[in-house]
Amino acid sequence: MTTQPIRDIVLITGASGGIGADLARIFARNGHDLVLTARNESRLQSLADEIAATGAARPVIVALDLEIPGGADRLAEALDAKALRCKILVNNAGYGLAGKFAELSGPAQLAMIDLNVRALTEMTARFLPDIIAARGRILNNASIASFYAGPGMAAYYATKSYVLSLSQALGFELRGAGVTVTALCPGPTDTGFQERAGLYAPVFTMMKPMDCMTVARAGYDGLMAGKSVVLPGWFNKLSAFLSSIVPRSLSMHAIGWLQDTRRHK
Repeated sequence: MTTQPIRDIVLITGASGGIGADLARIFARNGHDLVLTARNESRLQSLADEIAATGAARPVIVALDLEIPGGADRLAEALDAKALRCKILVNNAGYGLAGKFAELSGPAQLAMIDLNVRALTEMTARFLPDIIAARGRILNNASIASFYAGPGMAAYYATKSYVLSLSQALGFELRGAGVTVTALCPGPTDTGFQERAGLYAPVFTMMKPMDCMTVARAGYDGLMAGKSVVLPGWFNKLSAFLSSIVPRSLSMHAIGWLQDTRRHK
């Protein structure tokens, strides 16, 4: 009986659009084999076809909803069946909800927390042994929001603070294992995020969001360089710096005003 050789891959969640899809394009362009997952199978298929048409290896796609517990185990089973090992994990899946905490649906906020926090943690814990064995890397999509408390998107900001904190602490723990953990912290980016969050698009546009490919390229470059935190663009670098010197009571007033403006026409 012939044993199929193990092949190292990059596993990207939330890969059906936005930053996740552009990260897939960049990884493929740089010769990585990919496994892509998201809920929307047709969009994953289209992206896989697009990547294959460039001459790169066609990504393996696994359509599933990571909000449902056990998603990491199902992904692991799919990889094992094809003799694939996760060397680089990109935790990109996530979304936000705009509105005051007391006015938003409790179940909706819990579902967001489940994806942004629990699923990311579950994925990291499930694939970390393989990543350590392969001396690989982890890229977690956090946000510039992770540096602040965010009235008007309180639970979302809190989830991203968790992602940043976990990434930095885990990177410290793994510093002797040959594994790096990178937190990508973009600000406003031209994705479908604002529509799902319930933000007013014209106000979002006036903030001059970055394009997805620019953010994805910064994330890829930072990951491969072993950076702990990646802040794409001067505005995000300035915002992160200001978070360390501006009193939180003042920044919350500014963020609360901004979120209220973005929600109302």
